[in-house]
Amino acid sequence: SNGSNVATLDQAGLLTATTFAGSGASLTALPAANITGTLPAIDGSNLTGISSVAGASSIQTFTATGTYTRPAGITKALVWVVGGGGGATGSGTRGAGAGGGTAIELITSLGSTESVTIGAGGAGSSNAHASDGGTSSFGSHCSATGGGGGYTSGDGNGGGTGSGGDINLTGQASMGNNDAGNGGSSFLGGGGRGLHSGVQNGDGVHGGGGGMESGYGGDGGAGMVIVYEY
Repeated sequence: SNGSNVATLDQAGLLTATTFAGSGASLTALPAANITGTLPAIDGSNLTGISSVAGASSIQTFTATGTYTRPAGITKALVWVVGGGGGATGSGTRGAGAGGGTAIELITSLGSTESVTIGAGGAGSSNAHASDGGTSSFGSHCSATGGGGGYTSGDGNGGGTGSGGDINLTGQASMGNNDAGNGGSSFLGGGGRGLHSGVQNGDGVHGGGGGMESGYGGDGGAGMVIVYEY
């Protein structure tokens, strides 16, 4: 149509053009195996049906409850939501805190703003059932419950669970009936270290459960929300 310069036709009926100029708008059904050589530069404005493989344009991280605001040009987000870790007990037959659950969701109906709730880490205890971790959430899209607190009966507890996500994960259960048990881990953070005697920083991080310490259990780590923007 708009071609120019040299073209040859071989016995098999294959047309070979050494150069080509023009829009090429009427060219269709070209087999990829028969196209060789270097393509000219194009702006890509008329390309359709091609999925983006680029990385996130930006990332927002929440470690405290607040409001997410969608930046201009962002149309979807991959969200990780992690619940708070459970606290541990520190006296008698002790139990460590469990890890918070996780929900991971690709959100294509992203609002201009979304409420973000960060579940608190459960408080450790010296001689009572330690507190459970709190629930984290991203708008109405997905949420993750916190890990359970340790018991003075010597029992650990179950991990929190994600819900509403494309992927929903359960936090690691905690150890019980052990005087130096570690807290359970979350998807994003480890549990606190257990200690046979004495006191150290046995607190969990980013949804990890508290570890058993002598006399007082470690606190669970607060949850977290990460928003990868596209």
